[in-house]
Amino acid sequence: MLERTQIYLKPIKAMGQHFLVNRSVAEVEAEHARGKRVLELGSGYGVLTRELCRHAKRVVAVELDKNLFRALKGGMKEKNLQLMNGDFFEMSDSELGLEDTDIMIANVPYRLSSRVIDFLLEHRLQAVLCLQKEFVQHMMAKPGTRSYSRLSVMFQLGFSHTKLVDVSRGSFRPIPRVDSVVVYVKPRGTGIDATERAVIEAIMQHKKKTVRNAIIDSASALGTDNVRARKIADGLQDGESRLFKLDPERIAAIAKQVSTGMSSTVPESDRE
Repeated sequence: MLERTQIYLKPIKAMGQHFLVNRSVAEVEAEHARGKRVLELGSGYGVLTRELCRHAKRVVAVELDKNLFRALKGGMKEKNLQLMNGDFFEMSDSELGLEDTDIMIANVPYRLSSRVIDFLLEHRLQAVLCLQKEFVQHMMAKPGTRSYSRLSVMFQLGFSHTKLVDVSRGSFRPIPRVDSVVVYVKPRGTGIDATERAVIEAIMQHKKKTVRNAIIDSASALGTDNVRARKIADGLQDGESRLFKLDPERIAAIAKQVSTGMSSTVPESDRE
């Protein structure tokens, strides 16, 4: 059934679909599923899904494309598979079975890569991901480089990572214009809270500016005004440093100071 699916169900260009057809890549990914409860985003032709079912205790796989879902549903009868049709990011934690999920393993659609990293950060979930090679380079970019961004800061604060295997573009159909890489990522440290993440998101939009100016220019995004933002910024030791030259840990410390400063400078009349 899956072979017929590969022939007759053509990828939808508007959805950016590129489906894994190289079983050896799936075998590498599925090694991390042994005895675990696995979450998969985007089953595609089911090449990875089948390998996961061979090793995992349970597989919850979510496929957005209705035609692919119907073909997979008809062709896969594995008892440890729960196959769902829908938008992964619109589903609740209980629908995805996150309360007892051990790991996410997925060949991530390129356009969803940032959302997947944010999802893993929020849920502090380990994962094996096949990602565009350039995206991985952005995740691991060093301070002061052109590629250093919000993604770099958030990923390096939240995860340790291990590269598993390079994946050539010919492993997918249709063949994309870029190569990929499979990485294992594991949550580290205690993480940062939602408010601090929001601060990093806002100020890294102005990464080439000084910390002080980045905070002031982010006042609206931070839900405050320029006067309060300036007061917070003036109290920071790194105020005159260029934001993009600071390492993730220092940026996290700044975000914590900004978060604390915002709550402590709210007028009594505005507090609940």
